[in-house]
Amino acid sequence: MAGLKLEIVQEQPFSSVEEEALLNLLRTADTLHRAFHRKTRDWGVTSTQYNVLRILRGAQPLGLMCSAIGARMITAEPDITRLLSRLKTLKLVRQQRDRHDRRVVWTQISETGLQLLKEMDPVIQQVPVDLLGHLSKSELAEFIRLLERARVGSEDALGPVSCSGERCKED
Repeated sequence: MAGLKLEIVQEQPFSSVEEEALLNLLRTADTLHRAFHRKTRDWGVTSTQYNVLRILRGAQPLGLMCSAIGARMITAEPDITRLLSRLKTLKLVRQQRDRHDRRVVWTQISETGLQLLKEMDPVIQQVPVDLLGHLSKSELAEFIRLLERARVGSEDALGPVSCSGERCKED
């Protein structure tokens, strides 16, 4: 198995083992994300759009406000409002203003969005097995433990995501 230095054709040593670990993590995350994205694009949606649809399916029937969607995203999206607008154009979500506070917009997955996810589910559920199935159950458990432990140092980066620069109403 080639190491990261060979993959990125780096001749100088890393400045620290922490740098090497971080760069390995970023490279691995990007590689896995691109493989996942290739699967979702067969249905005309990005992996980020898929993530929003998955979140909204779980939030049925009420749906969620922009800020709640942002808080549940796997990867941060700087402009959730625009992302939701694209999904609305594709008729995969619907939006409505709150009856009590017109500033609040609720987003729900549409029947078309639900049908798309139903069609995607068998393929998408196989992706983690295809990408990580070569690891044993104990290796996966240790991998998960280490990733969760690594995130402890960056919890401040998990703050609320902006909704198009607008002030997001908290849920």
